[in-house]
Amino acid sequence: MNTGAKITAFAAALAATFGTAYGVGAAVGPSAKPPAVEEHTDRHEAELHEEAPSAANAPGGLQLSDGGHTLALETPTLAAGGDVLKFSVEDAAGKKVTAFTPEHGKELHLVVASRDLTVYRHLHPVKAADGTWTAGADLPAAGPYKAFADFTPAAPGSRALTLGADVSVPGEYAPKPLPAPAPTARVDGYEVRVGGTLDPGEPGELRFTVSRGGKPVTDLEPYLGAYGHLVALRAGDLAYLHVHPNEGGPGPDVSFTATAPSAGAYRLFLDFRHEGEVRTAAFTVRAGGSGADVSADGEAEHGAGGHEHG
Repeated sequence: MNTGAKITAFAAALAATFGTAYGVGAAVGPSAKPPAVEEHTDRHEAELHEEAPSAANAPGGLQLSDGGHTLALETPTLAAGGDVLKFSVEDAAGKKVTAFTPEHGKELHLVVASRDLTVYRHLHPVKAADGTWTAGADLPAAGPYKAFADFTPAAPGSRALTLGADVSVPGEYAPKPLPAPAPTARVDGYEVRVGGTLDPGEPGELRFTVSRGGKPVTDLEPYLGAYGHLVALRAGDLAYLHVHPNEGGPGPDVSFTATAPSAGAYRLFLDFRHEGEVRTAAFTVRAGGSGADVSADGEAEHGAGGHEHG
């Protein structure tokens, strides 16, 4: 067979092959899908739709932008041992937001935590007239950190947002393992014990009991509108949980309602004020277990400037 004849024969075979494939595709395509497959797919899509969390209920801190607002860091790189973190919240048009609805006594709450969750800073930034925020940040060692801004814009219809942005401290980084669970944290002579549950997908109560010298502390002082302030972060991706303080006080018990978005390990940081000083007790808990499945360490915050938690 000459070359022209070979090409003609190959083209005819190729056309026949594609024609067969098209015929098979049409026979098993969407219009001819077996009823069982259609029913399974529709049911699966409905289940996914029902299980998908709304934006308002999703874990905070995982996104740089949400609800038409963006956390814009002007200083994403900081020096170890003390530096100034500078940032703003921008709207959808890229303009700095200057008006916020106060929550727990503050227009905006700023938390910085190390990726290994062994360093925690609850800072109190100051806002300039143009919407620029600044806060002193004493980060003790090199490594990756994450800054969380918790706020509610004052614009009508706005909801509470928690946005997260990466911060780095240059230098040699040696991550530490997550502290193991234990039910008690000790800080500055105080003992804080945690109880209750943290359940995946279900609201649970976390109760913290503060004592000193073996005696319950019954005169805790208000801090950020309550007798304690709790930040909960998921190990791994540092998802920021929505935590709500419950009524009660002034001690020795401080209670919160929290919902874990998934099973796994979480780090809890409880700030409490007594005798004019704020201290922090830190715990590791596992969602789905009892409140006894926790770990402890703590450090005091000295002075009224930026919090120094580690």
